[in-house]
Amino acid sequence: MYPPATRTLDILELLAESPDGLALSAIGAKLKLPKSAAHRLLAGLAERGFVRRQGDTSQYALTLKLASLGFRHLASTRIDEIAQPVLDRLAADCGELARLAVVDGERMTWVAKAQGTLEGLRYDADAGRDVVLHATAVGKVWLASLPEKDALAIVLRAGFAAVRPLGPRAVRTAAALRRELQSTRRRGYGEAVDEGEHGVAALAAAIQAGKRGDECVVGTVSLAGPTMRLDAARRAVLVPLLQGAARELTETWPVRVQQQRAAAPALRRPQQRDNPPMSAKEAMHAE
Repeated sequence: MYPPATRTLDILELLAESPDGLALSAIGAKLKLPKSAAHRLLAGLAERGFVRRQGDTSQYALTLKLASLGFRHLASTRIDEIAQPVLDRLAADCGELARLAVVDGERMTWVAKAQGTLEGLRYDADAGRDVVLHATAVGKVWLASLPEKDALAIVLRAGFAAVRPLGPRAVRTAAALRRELQSTRRRGYGEAVDEGEHGVAALAAAIQAGKRGDECVVGTVSLAGPTMRLDAARRAVLVPLLQGAARELTETWPVRVQQQRAAAPALRRPQQRDNPPMSAKEAMHAE
């Protein structure tokens, strides 16, 4: 038995993958919910403006309210303000798709991108989706920064199955993932060829929460394009540009600044007073 809040979030995630909407019966079937319970939860979401019923049908679809909340939160972090100029420049210099992904708990999400391919064959992708950690350069960079047992546990909890088809070279076992993470640590950057998607190659570099070099990874910057253009030789040329963008974002990462501000009060100690306050007994004698 799942609490209503969990089921409500399940509905939102399901509808996010169904832009044309879903019938009440389909929502109930996919989530194994009684029709009455699904209808009650959808009515609550509709009342708050998160979903809409399409005319007189039983089809339900997301409104833009959820996206609006996400954009408002993203703007408050200043991530897009800081990162977009760096992504634009990287995309223009490399002629490929540049993207930013951020760590959020045990997940990573694409939040910004810039397209550098102006003509010919080009690869593009939607922002806002969760990263398939074990099958992307981005995911492997972050996982490689964690203790190995933690990285494996995160992937095993999510499972090697994905909601969308993966490329033929995607890892599908814990042993293969362990080897990939070891290779990623040795290289110092992430690489995926025919893994996240068939015919796509990608590189990724870590953005850290501080400049010492041993801080936690808070996000990644990546490049992706068709494998026929991003062969091994070209990938080697692009790595220094990618790593330079990652260093620049580490220098200015807004989340790091916010974390430091949040931690500051806990680091402060009350100042010693020259004249500590008198006790009640001392005060009586003073009178």
